[in-house]
Amino acid sequence: MRLLLDTDILLDFVLERAPHHESSGKILEWAESHPGSCAVAWHSLANIHYLTRGNTRGFFRDLLQFIEVPRTGGDDMLLALELGFSDLEDAMQCASAILFGAQMIVTRD
Repeated sequence: MRLLLDTDILLDFVLERAPHHESSGKILEWAESHPGSCAVAWHSLANIHYLTRGNTRGFFRDLLQFIEVPRTGGDDMLLALELGFSDLEDAMQCASAILFGAQMIVTRD
């Protein structure tokens, strides 16, 4: 199974946001035991870094040992724009999932 993890999953874990911290931890444990099966969008990492005031470098180094970041570019952004979502960030997540070949997006949104 190939999964794309939405920004909120990682934020819940990093910020220890109740009541979702434990569930997010279990998802990350699964991802760690299945290297290469999960991805996160490039822009999610920037958003997480910003929202945590930059306390993410160690977390990202650990995360990137088993989580993929799909390479994206202009064509992928055009795809996101063409998906017709009202929320551009959701469209970018979806385009990243398509690029990774994800079967599901794990989110609580």
